[in-house]
Amino acid sequence: MAASGKLASFRLPPLPTVGELIKLYNLRAEKQLSQNFLLDLRLTDKIVRQAGSLRDAHVCEVGPGPGGLTRSILNAGPADLLVVEKDSRFIPGLKLLSEAAPGRLRIVHGDILTYRLDRGFPTNISKPWEGDPPNLHIIGNLPFSVSTPLIIKWLENVANRTGPFTFGRTGLTLTFQKEVAERLTASTGSKQRSRLSIMAQYLCTVHNCFTIPGRAFVPKPEVDVGVVHFTPLVQPQIQQPFQLVEKVVRNVFQFRRKHCHKGVEKLFPEARRVELTQEMMQKADVDPILRPTELTIPQFRALADAYARLCAHEPALLTYEFREELRLKHVARKSNTASSPTLTHAPSGVAESPLQPR
Repeated sequence: MAASGKLASFRLPPLPTVGELIKLYNLRAEKQLSQNFLLDLRLTDKIVRQAGSLRDAHVCEVGPGPGGLTRSILNAGPADLLVVEKDSRFIPGLKLLSEAAPGRLRIVHGDILTYRLDRGFPTNISKPWEGDPPNLHIIGNLPFSVSTPLIIKWLENVANRTGPFTFGRTGLTLTFQKEVAERLTASTGSKQRSRLSIMAQYLCTVHNCFTIPGRAFVPKPEVDVGVVHFTPLVQPQIQQPFQLVEKVVRNVFQFRRKHCHKGVEKLFPEARRVELTQEMMQKADVDPILRPTELTIPQFRALADAYARLCAHEPALLTYEFREELRLKHVARKSNTASSPTLTHAPSGVAESPLQPR
């Protein structure tokens, strides 16, 4: 009953259904853009409820497409809804929604990966980081192709308190492939534990809300979809720069089936690899034969702190990249092979003589 009371404050006037709009504007989901439409308004309402109360809130919707989720957000009664859509085919349908909700819906035709969300809302909605989250919510049914790079970008924004997090601890309610949703929320020891688990959970409280079956989407994707909610922590669990943490976590997980020291080794140049790995593991007091999936966030914090101390003593370590060293070795080998002289074989029975300058 309470939910229906909230929605009673604003209802969109009668409009063509999302399915009718898709036919009207001849919209088709682009496979290469990994687009899948969610037409069931009961499910879009359920996604919106995961964000909490939107009454009089400021909301940004990422990739609204034909506007199914947009309708559910508008019906939840926000003061202001900003939608960011890259695909120009969806703009006419969104303008129709904007006309039906005057003064409530703003449309940006742009790419969410480059759009400056910190400029999208008034500064007076900001809340101190240590206080409650601002009345600002980011919601999106994301194309699979953009979901992982976008959440990594936003996690970096959380760490630096930039982008949408200049306003405070802005909440995110987003869709991902089920497997990615499981990685984001995986606990220590889980098979799904990954780099993404650590990067998300050291910065945010992450909740896997529910799963939407693939058959609910048009066209039907080959996987199910998970809805995940993020609330930034007041204090991150690792107090080191985002890029340093990401480098440590990425290297550890590149050998996820091996002992964790194997990944730590690749943080250091070959000439000093054994020595510095041993020193880092001892400083962190982490068992070198644990698997990456078995490491807790406090253990990753210890590893990041130990690596930071080594880099403070030898700053060149911070810029070292194992793959770049491999690339340079490969280039050197190719160069040596190309510069080696090719001997021509003499006819059978004739001895080869040394090459003589002419």
